[in-house]
Amino acid sequence: MEQFVLFLHILSASVWVGGQIVVAGLVPTVRGFGDDAPKALANAFNKVAWPAFGLTVVTGIANVLLVGMDTLQHPLIEIKVMLVLFSAIGAVVHQTANGNKARLAAGGAVALLFGIGAMYAGVLLG
Repeated sequence: MEQFVLFLHILSASVWVGGQIVVAGLVPTVRGFGDDAPKALANAFNKVAWPAFGLTVVTGIANVLLVGMDTLQHPLIEIKVMLVLFSAIGAVVHQTANGNKARLAAGGAVALLFGIGAMYAGVLLG
């Protein structure tokens, strides 16, 4: 069971972080399809990304419960949780930028960089 939960955790984290990388790579091309195209791409991504993020959180909690807090590396697990939280906050800032290019860029960068950091922390925990 532990291995399956871990697999789901890695898969959903890959969708969250990897999807952000893919979308960032597609935006320049999509802009050529019209002014509304990047927003449509973002909305489509959000339908997949946020459920994946939710599954990442649930499977992360399940992993901690299955493994046990006494066997986890402290403070690395707490750092990973903070990185995940900051990634989500960055994504919310990005989504609520309402045309503010600085918020859009900063939120997207924060979401991606902290997401990558959380994945790296997960590797170190493994």
